[in-house]
Amino acid sequence: MYSVMGVALRKTIRNTADTVGRFGLVLLALVFWAVILSVGTPAHARGRAQVKAPQPLKQDESCLACHGQAGMTAGNGKSISIDPTKHAASVHGVLSCKDCHSSIKDYPHPAKVAKVQCATCHTDEASHVPNSVHSALGEQACESCHGDHHEVVSTAQLAPAKCAQCHADEVKELRQSIHGKAAAAGDPDAPTCLSCHGSVHQIQGLSDVASTVAKKNLPDTCASCHSNPQFLSRHKIPFAHPVELYKQSVHGRAVMGGDQAAASCSDCHGSHGIRPSQDALSKVNHFNIPATCGQCHTEISKAYLASVHGQATKNGVSAAPVCSDCHGEHLILRPKDPESLVNASRVSMATCGRCHNDERLALRYNLPADRVPSYADSFHGLALTEGKTTAANCASCHGVHSILPSSDARSSVSSANLRKTCGQCHKGVDEARFLMGPVHVRTSTGAAHPVVKWIRWTYWILIPMTLGFMILHNIIDFLAKLMRPRPHHSSGAKVTRMNRNFRIAHWGVILSFPTLVITGFALKFPDAWWSRPLLLWENHFGFRGGVHRAAAILLIAATLYHLIHLALNKRDRVFVWAMLPQLKDATDLVHVFAYNLRLTKVEPTFAKFNYAEKLEYLAFMWGTLVMAVSGFLLWFNDFTLTHFPKWVSDAATAVHYYEAILATFAILIWHSYMVIFDPLVYPMDTAWLDGKVPADHYRHARPSYYRALQRANLIEQPAEPADDHAEQHEGETGVAETEVEVSTKT
Repeated sequence: MYSVMGVALRKTIRNTADTVGRFGLVLLALVFWAVILSVGTPAHARGRAQVKAPQPLKQDESCLACHGQAGMTAGNGKSISIDPTKHAASVHGVLSCKDCHSSIKDYPHPAKVAKVQCATCHTDEASHVPNSVHSALGEQACESCHGDHHEVVSTAQLAPAKCAQCHADEVKELRQSIHGKAAAAGDPDAPTCLSCHGSVHQIQGLSDVASTVAKKNLPDTCASCHSNPQFLSRHKIPFAHPVELYKQSVHGRAVMGGDQAAASCSDCHGSHGIRPSQDALSKVNHFNIPATCGQCHTEISKAYLASVHGQATKNGVSAAPVCSDCHGEHLILRPKDPESLVNASRVSMATCGRCHNDERLALRYNLPADRVPSYADSFHGLALTEGKTTAANCASCHGVHSILPSSDARSSVSSANLRKTCGQCHKGVDEARFLMGPVHVRTSTGAAHPVVKWIRWTYWILIPMTLGFMILHNIIDFLAKLMRPRPHHSSGAKVTRMNRNFRIAHWGVILSFPTLVITGFALKFPDAWWSRPLLLWENHFGFRGGVHRAAAILLIAATLYHLIHLALNKRDRVFVWAMLPQLKDATDLVHVFAYNLRLTKVEPTFAKFNYAEKLEYLAFMWGTLVMAVSGFLLWFNDFTLTHFPKWVSDAATAVHYYEAILATFAILIWHSYMVIFDPLVYPMDTAWLDGKVPADHYRHARPSYYRALQRANLIEQPAEPADDHAEQHEGETGVAETEVEVSTKT
């Protein structure tokens, strides 16, 4: 019995397993095909399968039973048919028929059905339309843009296709513009019609001050994107703060002041057809800028196009400057504005110099490479750098827009017109005697007249040789005196070295010479810290120049006082004879070097004036004469240019500059050592104050002159001798006495 039951159980289990296995295989196959079908089905097909088409509302079925029939018309022949599918897909699809047609209560409908008013729901929009430019559409304004009430689509789907129905040309331009191409590429930042014109219900005419694209408001409209740092960063727009700069410009200020003729963004860039600057059709393309600016500046544009720059632009020279290269792009300022690129203080170096000081452009277009440096070295350039904006700049001579090469007879710098050009500033220039030479001449380097070259080379040799000799002489003398100190025996006796007349002349030099040095080099080095205070008022009344010329007059007056004093005072005239160089001065110089280098043990002695004092005095008188003559030639430049060739003025400039360098360093090195740093007179020779010096110095260094002073009773002894041993040294030198005529006042 159990065996029969076991067999039956095993058979049942086997049958059950077979059934489950077959079911599993079928289930597995179904899953497999489902996966295959899902993978192979396109996404848009799956989307259609998942998203059902909009269906009319249930409560509208009774209305659509009639109005849903195609071709249904009213008694007047007007269509009253509704496409249920389009209505359900429209923005009004969420509304039932009775939400809008509330006056219809039953069927049949009244003979006269009240027209549905959009303003019932769209109160704000309806209130704005009558005041907008679209009010011209009248009662059909809403339908004109939104279409049939039952098929209204979203606002995002309307523009620009709907706008194109009326504004076809504008939409066409927009699609070809940089904005339209960005929109076509799917850029979410791309502007639409509404981005610039504002809400479609509130669009105002261009002439309306409330319009977002009115001249006064357009910068702010453009700024919504072009002043947005994130927007500029995302689109890698290199122009920083274009709208902010425009508002500060002469155009922006004029627009903000209500000038409707002033340029706004769209005047230069276009409105709907804005293209990138690299596009040949762009209004701001390099080669199109003259025409763009010429829309307003007609005569200036004509003058520019006829100029050397305009002709180069016509010939396709990309480096040729156009309006924006000189005036700027967005921050265009009036020429009188100090920050303007064409202001007199900036036009030469910042604007013209940007191209004409570029070595690559000079090489590429065979331009003279010395024009900017030579101008900077000239008086005009130096005066302009120090702030004197009335000095001539590039535009003063070459013109502003109608710049022509000097070979052109119409050019302001042609040989025929140069006298007239220079005569604009240098009044009274006699054209018959006006001899003009090269204008761009560098003071220190570059081509020049042979005389100017000779002057330059002479000073290049003279300055280092002279200053080198002074430095070597003083260093050796200083070290020798430190290593061989003289016993200090002060008798307290004094000798009058400079009487009152000499001191008056000397005081004039003390006051004038440093002033001349500081105010003169302030012209050459206007950016130095010490020169800036002198230039604060330069543009108003020429403070630096006035002080410099006043100091020159004082120096000349002091020199003339000295000469007149010598001419009138016979006793003091011995000073002149004592200052004349002699052969002994040369031997004294050799003797000093030998003594200081310990080649001899015999200490050198001198007459009333030694070689160092004679060299300085004669150099001072010569330098004063040279500086006075060259200075007056530069001061009275109209006279110079009228009566002399141009190279005379260039030579005077070179002489005045180099002689100033030589004189300044000679005073610092030679004179300062003798009266301050010489160990025998340190800390100072006070003769310039009271005219007296210690007699002990003369007793040691100038024994012959000292004894002559004793015989003339010109040594002032103190009430009580300061040193009992002082007189013992009076005869120690062993040098033969030389008779020297001594003035009772010197």
